[in-house]
Amino acid sequence: MTPLLVGVIGIIALLCLLFTGISVGIAMAIVGFTGFIYLMGFTPAFGLLMTVPYSTVANYSMSVVPLFILMGQFAYHSGISEDLFKTTNKWLGHLPGGLSMASIGASAGFAAICGSSAATTATMGAVALPEMEKMKYNKGFSAACLAAGGTLGILIPPSTGFILYGVVSEQSIGKLFIAGIIPGIILASMYMLTIYFIARRRPELAPAGAKANWKERIYSLKSTWGMLVLFIGIMGGIIFGVFTANEAGAMGAFGSFLFLVGKGKFNRHNIIKSLTETMNTTAMVFLILVGAYIFSYFLTLSTLPQAMATFLSTLPVSPYIIIIGILMIYLILGCIMDSLSMIVITTPIFLPVIMKLGFDPIWYGVMMVVAMEQGQITPPVGLNLYVITGVAKDIPMHTVFRHITPFVITLVIFMFLLIAFPNLALFLPGLMK
Repeated sequence: MTPLLVGVIGIIALLCLLFTGISVGIAMAIVGFTGFIYLMGFTPAFGLLMTVPYSTVANYSMSVVPLFILMGQFAYHSGISEDLFKTTNKWLGHLPGGLSMASIGASAGFAAICGSSAATTATMGAVALPEMEKMKYNKGFSAACLAAGGTLGILIPPSTGFILYGVVSEQSIGKLFIAGIIPGIILASMYMLTIYFIARRRPELAPAGAKANWKERIYSLKSTWGMLVLFIGIMGGIIFGVFTANEAGAMGAFGSFLFLVGKGKFNRHNIIKSLTETMNTTAMVFLILVGAYIFSYFLTLSTLPQAMATFLSTLPVSPYIIIIGILMIYLILGCIMDSLSMIVITTPIFLPVIMKLGFDPIWYGVMMVVAMEQGQITPPVGLNLYVITGVAKDIPMHTVFRHITPFVITLVIFMFLLIAFPNLALFLPGLMK
């Protein structure tokens, strides 16, 4: 068999393994190792198996992973999710759909310290759904809003998705973080506008609440200003070259630890829980990366990425048509697997195509994340939809499906905005020193 055919068989074998439920990191390692043996022999393949695991996890740049995860864990156990929701509710709760809009704002704030779509959905669902039920919100509409808000978890930095993409694609993690800020703010605003127009048209879905006075609104900021200052300080430091992404992670972890202490939540349980969750998540990410590198070496030998790049770049169609086709693939994959798996599997395949077509890899990273998150709220198997119905077990899945459509349309419009105006993602990274 030719190396190209071996590469194609490897992709098919990987998908088959994933459908059996095996860990994505182990599946990629198995396929990559086996394919490497076929193409190069036992000795080089075992040499790869001996060097890649250590060289991957011992890399200094990988310290950014546990540091930002630890930051999110400290912030979560400080009770910031409840504070964020209460604050945004004071400012937006009096509007039609105000509680749902507040949940989007709180999801955006929590995303700035979390980095996970599913975690943002689950956490904000536990906080916001009981309040929405008290206000007689439609349960399906409430769940759909929270599932959509959860998509911000992997777009607004610090994002584990951007970290993985940066490592696999060898792009600046700092630039990727910064690139997600403006798109994240715009998408959160578009979600809020979507909710506002729906609630204005159908007030029975999301009735307006009581209006807080300005004193109450200003006073509500006292519980969240610390995390806001921390986020601005970290991202500002990356933009202006004060510190690297790794140093930013250390600053963030230390800052959120101080926030935990300041909120009176510093105790044995919260510390052990934060450290345990950080270790578990870091181990999962590292296993995925080790498998991804082994699989990537195999793909490079097979010449599949190069052949695909050459083929697609010579098609007699606009490069934007090819981009849209790739994004459609991410939309389909987003319905059947998690974001991190998609990043490490598809980046070695599609990034050479993107580079060959002349697109910016930082912009593509943002586009890829948005496309994947759309897949996670697209029925019938959008992950966020199952997460939110797992939090609220009394909400039938079909009612969430019925109310999620406007948010899917909003994401499609947003993707076309990013394609038409790439500087929405590239302006801030362009300011970095």
